[in-house]
Amino acid sequence: MKNALKRISEKFHIPKIEGITLRWLINILGVIAVFFIIVFLVSSFAIKDHYYSNVESILSSGTSSNVSDYFSSNLESGITLEQSANDFIDSYSYKDKTTIWVIDSDGEVIMSSSGFAIEKQDMPDYNQALVSDDNSGEYVGKIDTSEKVMAVCRAIKNHDGDIIGAVRVMSSLEQIDNQINTMVFIIFLALLIVFAIIIFSNLFFIRSIIIPVQEINETTKKISQGDYSVRIEKKYNDEIGNLCDSINSMAEEISTTDKMKNDFISTISHELRTPLTSIKGWGETLKFSTDDSVDELTRKGLEVIVKEAGRLEGFVEELLDFSRLQSGRMNLKLAKTDVFAELDETVFTFCERALREGIEVKYSIPDVPAIANADANRLKQVFMNILDNALKYSRSSSKIFVKAQFTKLDGADFISIAIADQGCGISKEDLPHVKDKFYKANVSVKGSGIGLAVTNEIINLHGGRLEIDSEEGKGTLVTIYLPVENAPSENELHDIAENPDDAEINKGMEMKGEINER
Repeated sequence: MKNALKRISEKFHIPKIEGITLRWLINILGVIAVFFIIVFLVSSFAIKDHYYSNVESILSSGTSSNVSDYFSSNLESGITLEQSANDFIDSYSYKDKTTIWVIDSDGEVIMSSSGFAIEKQDMPDYNQALVSDDNSGEYVGKIDTSEKVMAVCRAIKNHDGDIIGAVRVMSSLEQIDNQINTMVFIIFLALLIVFAIIIFSNLFFIRSIIIPVQEINETTKKISQGDYSVRIEKKYNDEIGNLCDSINSMAEEISTTDKMKNDFISTISHELRTPLTSIKGWGETLKFSTDDSVDELTRKGLEVIVKEAGRLEGFVEELLDFSRLQSGRMNLKLAKTDVFAELDETVFTFCERALREGIEVKYSIPDVPAIANADANRLKQVFMNILDNALKYSRSSSKIFVKAQFTKLDGADFISIAIADQGCGISKEDLPHVKDKFYKANVSVKGSGIGLAVTNEIINLHGGRLEIDSEEGKGTLVTIYLPVENAPSENELHDIAENPDDAEINKGMEMKGEINER
């Protein structure tokens, strides 16, 4: 059924049938097909039974009990079986439609309505008549001439109950079977035409109802994913058409609102950037220009000002990146870059900050270049963002592990950079959404929820991939894949000096019971 529907949909240029549409078609057409099969079988048997019953009725009239009494009385009157047979055949009403045999007690045909001598042959109906209680027998099948016939036979008994012969009436079924087959074929053809009409009416229903609903579903999915430029073509002036108008209007309003939001974020970010730079700059100037005569409270206040201004400045930069991301204005300044060198510099800078917060960083970065056509500043932003998240969600006295290595993806040269922490982890419910804009799995930790979305976009712009694996209560593993131009050979990889901390780093990256050595 599925393959047939597929061929029909391809022939009439109907989009792929699946889901509720496929189930509905299979169910409705399946029920109709079963019903038609039952109607066909019942009709076929009814027609055959009707025709065969009529033939049997005609044959039975020539082998009734009166016939047996006729021959028995003639024998009592001294008339021979042959003479009685000749008179009976001459007076039989249906001799032009049937063949009549009169058989003696030895099973020999002594008289035939055809006028030809009949050799002794197997007659199942005759054998049945000899032993049955009603002295009759019936047979449907082929005779010695390979012709299909219906035969009815009645045994002739005298007054003493002894069998003295039998009357056998036969009719060919060849012409009747041809008529039955013709009628059955007409019924089959009629049911087939009705079934085809039902299929085409259902396909029209699919084209006019189901397909527009599928298009609406696909459009709403795109809108939910942030593509507000899509519109649905209105094809019908009915409820479906009204729904299309409503969704198009909704998309237009969302697009307008989203543009206003992005413009507002961009404007506010730029407006905040200048005063924040001034606040931070003057705060640092005052902090480092103060002498020992300044009281401790003022000194601590200046440190808070500088620290919080720096945090706000980072938040504003995230908003600006988000604004560029939303408007499609995030561009990369690509150049030949040693990715491992940029990673090493970022991790080295990060280690000091982590140690101040009681977190140890273990890392393994190959001492060979990994050249890629990349934006060095944006890559540092990616590395710092992921390391910063690892630090935010890490427990006190825990460790952060960083491991970089060359790998292959779909036959191409890549590097993988894995960063794992031993923090609180991410629940299974939150994990699929952590790269969504403004989504925060843990609201108790400071942050805008924009960082991972921007990070993911930067990696995508580099032709890479970002994967996140986490186990709640155990930790999180973030893996970055980036394409490179100069992957070392197998021999060169073996020559790279091993990091003494590799075993500990691999163990630290254990997720869900498996050591991830991507």
